[in-house]
Amino acid sequence: MKTRNRRILAYGLVCLVGGWAIAAVEPVPADQFAKLHALIKPQPGEEKWSQVPWLTNLWQARQRAAAEGKPILLWEMDGHPLGCT
Repeated sequence: MKTRNRRILAYGLVCLVGGWAIAAVEPVPADQFAKLHALIKPQPGEEKWSQVPWLTNLWQARQRAAAEGKPILLWEMDGHPLGCT
């Protein structure tokens, strides 16, 4: 399984367990923390979207898109992308 998929699965399981049985969750043992952290932490090259020169001002984006003859991608989001809020 790819690292990204494992991380999403691990996060989803944490959300699922946290939402249903919060009292039954044991803390992560200190000797396993580094392994879990390495699994969850994004690896180099995984987040290509962070290399895009995003604009946060819609008016500036419209002006730049018009000048360059390019479309605009508007990414608007409410809540958490995995549904764990």
